[in-house]
Amino acid sequence: MAEDMRVGTGFDIHRLVEGQPLVLGGVTIPFEKGLEGHSDGDALTHAIVDALLGAACLGDIGVHFPPSDEKHKGASSIDFLKHVMDLLDGKMFFVQNVDATIICEAPKLSPHYEAMRQNLSKAMRISMEQVSIKSKTMERIGPIGEGLAIACQAVALVESQM
Repeated sequence: MAEDMRVGTGFDIHRLVEGQPLVLGGVTIPFEKGLEGHSDGDALTHAIVDALLGAACLGDIGVHFPPSDEKHKGASSIDFLKHVMDLLDGKMFFVQNVDATIICEAPKLSPHYEAMRQNLSKAMRISMEQVSIKSKTMERIGPIGEGLAIACQAVALVESQM
């Protein structure tokens, strides 16, 4: 059985708007604004979904969960991640690790890392030690630095045992 290691990257950005909950990594974070999106707007989970799909050459989040499809309106992005894991299982890909960065000025996210890692690792059926989350600011530069948006990037390493 040949082993095949593959890396995928993911990126997502959503505008911060009033009247929406802020959901990152499946965790609702107390904040006066949330991420605009067709689903729950969870940019962290979206970036991870894209990283996993990319590593397995299975397209991107828009192919599998198009915003034009009303069944995805308000959907949990954690459910998207679970579906992607089923796709990976079908292709005999196993997640080795995921490393993600959240880019925002506020709120302070470090108190929520453990809950995010727990949600994401459970959805990916891997240990928390295989999921890294960190955050950075933009030093008040650009739309993210001005508090208008939150961006996330992720990298995933998967192994194929075909």
